[in-house]
Amino acid sequence: MYKPDDHILVIFGASGDLTRRKLIYALRELQKLDLLPGKFAVLGIGRSAYTDDSYREMIAENLDDPGEILPQLHYLSMDPEDEKAYPGLAAHLAGMSSSMQMDPNYIFYLATPPSLYGAIPHHLSKVGLTREGGGTWRRIIIEKPFGTDFQSARALNASLLELLQEHQIFRIDHYLGKETVQNVLVTRFSNGIFEPLWNRNFVDHVEVTSSENLGVGSRGGYYDHSGALRDMLQNHLLQLVGLVAMEPPTVISSDAIRNEVLKVFQAIRPIRGDEIRKRVIRGQYMASSVRGETLKGYREEEGVPANSRTETFVAMKLFIDNWRWGGVPFYIRTGKRLPTRVTEIVIHFKPSPHTLFDELHPGHGQGNLLVIRIQPDEGILLKFGMKVQGAGYKVQEVNMDFHYKDLMDSYIPEAYQRLLLDCMQGDSTLYARGDAVEAAWKFVDPILKAWKEDPAIPLHGYPCGTWGPEVADQIIEGEEQSWRYPCKNLADDGLYCEL
Repeated sequence: MYKPDDHILVIFGASGDLTRRKLIYALRELQKLDLLPGKFAVLGIGRSAYTDDSYREMIAENLDDPGEILPQLHYLSMDPEDEKAYPGLAAHLAGMSSSMQMDPNYIFYLATPPSLYGAIPHHLSKVGLTREGGGTWRRIIIEKPFGTDFQSARALNASLLELLQEHQIFRIDHYLGKETVQNVLVTRFSNGIFEPLWNRNFVDHVEVTSSENLGVGSRGGYYDHSGALRDMLQNHLLQLVGLVAMEPPTVISSDAIRNEVLKVFQAIRPIRGDEIRKRVIRGQYMASSVRGETLKGYREEEGVPANSRTETFVAMKLFIDNWRWGGVPFYIRTGKRLPTRVTEIVIHFKPSPHTLFDELHPGHGQGNLLVIRIQPDEGILLKFGMKVQGAGYKVQEVNMDFHYKDLMDSYIPEAYQRLLLDCMQGDSTLYARGDAVEAAWKFVDPILKAWKEDPAIPLHGYPCGTWGPEVADQIIEGEEQSWRYPCKNLADDGLYCEL
């Protein structure tokens, strides 16, 4: 890794939870690894009346071992919605750049409510802060959600592209910053044993699961306007599907990789009409007792209406209509208040064509599994059959696994560390491109519309601590097929889960 150019990182929403918990921590870790520029500063922007010193004190109180990052933190109190405040911001940044004797390179991080995603770039543009030239660069990082549907995402993209070029816009998806997500590409494209099997001829079906054991907590007011489909599936999980299903890029570059992901999204078969009832299951968690603790139902959470029909669980069956994946179902699910926190991709290979040992060991020939664990206990697990010692041909399923934690002197960076550093270096590979965001929304929109307009589409309840509504099992086809239940038997899995 090489050090980025000297620059100033401007964080709008500098006193918010994301900045305090994730961004400053990530910067501290990058500094420890000596990956920050020689001349670097952070300018926090917000309505709170901090000074440089009081802002540093606040950050120090919220960050264990601040290290050497505090002297590089600065603060400017201003209202991000007030267009008249931006000439002062431009002058402040020019003064900082001059005093640090560095080129005026700036990254603007929008850790703000989505309502400001259009306004802040507009105001920055008015005072010339988005203009590149003379060897200097300007970039903007935008958090999700990027729009609430296809039309709003398209409108936001259009407004941004009037002010900036695509290479300046970094739409962040922290899932793509996880080490194991990036390893999907390496596993596929650097190993001759996997890529030849990675198609409809050898893969029976693919699962992508992202479960949380927590509820919405204090975020009920926000979450009720979002739901699991918008909050998780439209962005995080479809991005994982894109990496699993994409064609090999010609080169490892931002445009080449993101071109292939876009092709996957464009090839996903639309789900419309009656198919929505059959291939998409939504649920909402209900109160129950889990390991002796009584947990609230979703409608009892703070900020959630008593008659809310917002989904906290989604399971979906989708198809990718292209040459590689024709006829192979992809099963996706995500939910809150499930038994454990885990995210993983499971490739179910087709069973052997003739199950020689099935009479001796029924069910052993259901097919091999390749499990790519994103979190926790990042790693890869391959399940296959082996003969049990002794007479006869009794078959037992065994694991061949790799855990990142087992690497000597291994260091797994947090997602925001990797993504911030990539933006500093101008590498947008792990950021979502505008056309891909719109394609994902275009796929999801008909489902959202049907749920809104047809109250007869059921919202299934499921008790806290379960794997969602039982009806979700019905979308998986095939004899003796079911969802994989991570951590159901830790000894069999060999992978750690947070219970």
